[in-house]
Amino acid sequence: MLHIEFTTDLGARVTVDVENADKLLDVQRQYGRLGWTSGEVPTGGYQFPLDNEPDFDWSLLGARKWTSPEGEELIIHKGHAYRRRELEAVDSRKMKLPAAVKYSRGAKSTDPEHVREKSDGEFEYVTLAIFRGGKRQERYATPGGRAPGQAAPQSARPAAPRPAPPAARPAPARAEEETPF
Repeated sequence: MLHIEFTTDLGARVTVDVENADKLLDVQRQYGRLGWTSGEVPTGGYQFPLDNEPDFDWSLLGARKWTSPEGEELIIHKGHAYRRRELEAVDSRKMKLPAAVKYSRGAKSTDPEHVREKSDGEFEYVTLAIFRGGKRQERYATPGGRAPGQAAPQSARPAAPRPAPPAARPAPARAEEETPF
């Protein structure tokens, strides 16, 4: 029997028993959909293969996709919004890195120093996940093959009837001697 510890979206610690390692990701998905997390985000963020980015199952991390009123797709994790950033490949004498997709946010004064990343200029970032290189892992893909952003099928339950709006009443007639204020 395996045990996994989650932190709920309200900060409570809960231990869940898992029958075997084959069920571990299913349990992480189940509780991750509730916003529960297991473990801390590692320095530099979680690392995944680039080919997993389009249909990555964010519930594995206790995160979810959200579209802002401006139409920007963000990842919400522990109350923070992470933006998608495309990083070009680097090929220099000092370093060679393939292209990547990174989900990060601006650092806050309350973020521990070890999770902050310096960038060009005076900005600092905190990375949730980076997708770079590697071989695709089906276990990280959204189950059921749904396209990114596509909602799960809704049940065929009919919508509850809405009550009719109340009938409009005519405004009461004003008496001649009534003051206007």
